[in-house]
Amino acid sequence: MLEVKRQPAPESAPPIPTGGVTIAEAARRTRVSVHTLRYYERAGLVVTAIDRTTAGRRRYHELDLDWIRVCTRLRATGMPIKTIRRYAQLVSAGRGNEPERLALLEAHRAEVAARLARVQENLALIDHKIDVYRDRLTAGDADHLWAPPSG
Repeated sequence: MLEVKRQPAPESAPPIPTGGVTIAEAARRTRVSVHTLRYYERAGLVVTAIDRTTAGRRRYHELDLDWIRVCTRLRATGMPIKTIRRYAQLVSAGRGNEPERLALLEAHRAEVAARLARVQENLALIDHKIDVYRDRLTAGDADHLWAPPSG
């Protein structure tokens, strides 16, 4: 069984009907474009086959939307499409590969944590520079901060 932590839908979104929702409604609820939804399906990032109407139109169910939200978050943290595809394949395969799923997520978490640490270091430098400029402006002697030599 696929377990996905429920993500809040946009405010005032009614429950998904038993027959699912259109691709446009799925895009609205997941905050991604229709193009992105189609791409996720083509790229093998979805874990279940997307239902189709008799006319061939996609119908998305709550599980589909929850998984799309997971993919979107993984992508936002820099997980490559190839890795998301592998994770989706593992989830789709069902039980028995949980150690591999865990290893994949732990490796990605380590990469995100390292990137976050670098960003925090850079933020600390920016904060330091802000403090220097504020102090110099308050003291009235900011006119010599990193001024190129004249001549």
